[in-house]
Amino acid sequence: MKKIRITTLLFLSGAMLLSINSCCNNSSKIVPEEVTKISSSDTLYVRKIENLNDDFIMGMDASCVPSLEASGVKYYGYDGKEQDVYKTLAESGINYVRVRVWNDPYDANHKGYGGGNCDVDNLIAIGKRVTKYGMKLLVNFHYSDFWADPSKQFAPKAWKGLDIEEKEVKCYEFTKDALKRCKDAGIDVGMVQVGNETNGKMAGESSWMNIYKLMAQGSKATREIFPNALVGVHFANPEKVTNYADYAKKLNYYNLDYDVFGSSYYPFWHGTLDNLSTVLSNVATTYNKKVMVMETSYAYTELDSDFSGNTISGSNGIVKDYPFTIQGQANNLINVIDTIANKTTNGCGVFYWEGTWITVGQNSWEENSEKWEKYGSGWASSYAGAYDPTDAGKYYGGCAVDNQALFDSNGKPLESLKTFELVKTGNTSVQNGADAIQDTTIICDLAGEISLPSKVNAVMKDNSKQEIDVTWKYYQVTDENYNVTKYDSIDFDAFKNGGVAKYDIVGEAGGMEAHCYLSMVEYNFLKNYSFDDPTNDSWVIHDNTTGQDGEINKSNKQLYIEDKVSDSLTGTKHMHFWGADEGSIDFTVEQKVENLPTGTYKYTISIMGGDGGTTDIYSYVKIDGTIVKTAPLQITSYNQWDTKTITDISYEEGKEIVVGIYVKCDGSGNGAWGKIDDALLNSQVG
Repeated sequence: MKKIRITTLLFLSGAMLLSINSCCNNSSKIVPEEVTKISSSDTLYVRKIENLNDDFIMGMDASCVPSLEASGVKYYGYDGKEQDVYKTLAESGINYVRVRVWNDPYDANHKGYGGGNCDVDNLIAIGKRVTKYGMKLLVNFHYSDFWADPSKQFAPKAWKGLDIEEKEVKCYEFTKDALKRCKDAGIDVGMVQVGNETNGKMAGESSWMNIYKLMAQGSKATREIFPNALVGVHFANPEKVTNYADYAKKLNYYNLDYDVFGSSYYPFWHGTLDNLSTVLSNVATTYNKKVMVMETSYAYTELDSDFSGNTISGSNGIVKDYPFTIQGQANNLINVIDTIANKTTNGCGVFYWEGTWITVGQNSWEENSEKWEKYGSGWASSYAGAYDPTDAGKYYGGCAVDNQALFDSNGKPLESLKTFELVKTGNTSVQNGADAIQDTTIICDLAGEISLPSKVNAVMKDNSKQEIDVTWKYYQVTDENYNVTKYDSIDFDAFKNGGVAKYDIVGEAGGMEAHCYLSMVEYNFLKNYSFDDPTNDSWVIHDNTTGQDGEINKSNKQLYIEDKVSDSLTGTKHMHFWGADEGSIDFTVEQKVENLPTGTYKYTISIMGGDGGTTDIYSYVKIDGTIVKTAPLQITSYNQWDTKTITDISYEEGKEIVVGIYVKCDGSGNGAWGKIDDALLNSQVG
């Protein structure tokens, strides 16, 4: 009997062990579905990027999707049929999805702050869908209850008033709990980001020692739950070239356990790609870290689709080397990927930021606002003011990046979304036609000849620049109330007789609309007219008392260009003179005018000053060395500018013409002084 009972007991103990083991590994295994990758595009030109290995991260931040879907947004596949947006991402070559995590993005009444209300539940919901389609998850801990970026790194409400040791415990527990929930749900976590754009601040801490302590707890929790996952850090502003070296040095000093040094890179803010490559490669080679772009994006249109304004807007002209088109958006992304893959040491990937964040409706601001407030699908709701009163509390509203999404406002994928997959093979069979037309700007003197260009610059699909033929058709004028009046023909006489004005001349080039912006002005033929350009030496100063040319600054005499905005008529600089001794002020300031066409001109200059005593001051015009016209000027008191204009200056092209001012002051005993500014040589019309 004992043997039987012992045997039974051993059997039961084995069952108990199996049960315990099952309990400890109760993750729900998610078997990824088979996804067919897209292989071509009929309209998108994509050059092949070499050296892209299978491990290179083609990522998308898609944190807002559940809140958008709750607001009524539907997403579609390339066949026009509704389907899970994460499946569309996987089909497009995305292999990683990045999701931000806020600790508690709700007010006391559980009203969401917005921006997707990205709590841990949101992370789990997205993570399951991401894993379902064979992609990995990047968990992006902000360690805040709402947006964390270089300008704000608020501690979560639950951490308020805690010392750093207490925060360390909270950070570890929050990170571990969130990641354990991911593991239990069967989510494939490939990377964990400990902090978001932490440029010297995180979770209310501003000392690097304390920032390190919190990052270390996030790293520790990650290693325990997902030992094979990468640990990443994230910073912004690579254009400030010394910052990244400093951040990496500090992390190395404290011996932080991490794998990836990530950067934001938005081309409209963050400098050149060459600089990005340089600063990241420096970190990679110095500390043997992987480096990557954690966030990037670009606009495909200037239009706002949700009545809430966009972060990046402007004309459809060339902005930062890329037009606001679907092809321009793709070309920017291609160059970012190529930079990280082939020009950056240890470059491991690129994440596009919130390419799925589109409008929740196109009917009205009021209708959208109701959804933003209820579902958190705008960048911030009014409830966020309880946590962030100075920013979100004042400027809450919709999505500011809908024109940078990779889906249109109806939820259909743009061709640019295919870039992630097509860069592996290229898609160059598409005709390399014009993608956008560069705006032309002409500044024309009222008395000059107007000549419109026969060709304009086009940005081609491969992002090269070419000149193509243009046909100008009509012009339009916009008044101060933004009312546009269209004129069916182009009338040069109207432009000349209309005085100082601006015209938008519209034409056609490469099947697209072209614009020439014509400004009719009183063109100033003088260089550095207000003395504000320190690199321009067009003005010649001659001191008649010493025979010396150039600026003078002695104990009893001054003659130089002064930087003092309060004493300037325009800009911040002007010609300044002062002399303590009687008769010490006797000088000329003049400029030889280059390439002046035949015509009739007027010359204007201004002076102010005081204590002149007996003076002899006049502006003058010299032609072939002879003074042909003058105008008397005087100095009286501070800020009393005397402006004189010499008119009817007849000039024939080829002759030497010089304009200037002569100043002689005996002084009244206190030292004569003065300022000269705003010299103008304009065509005289009529």
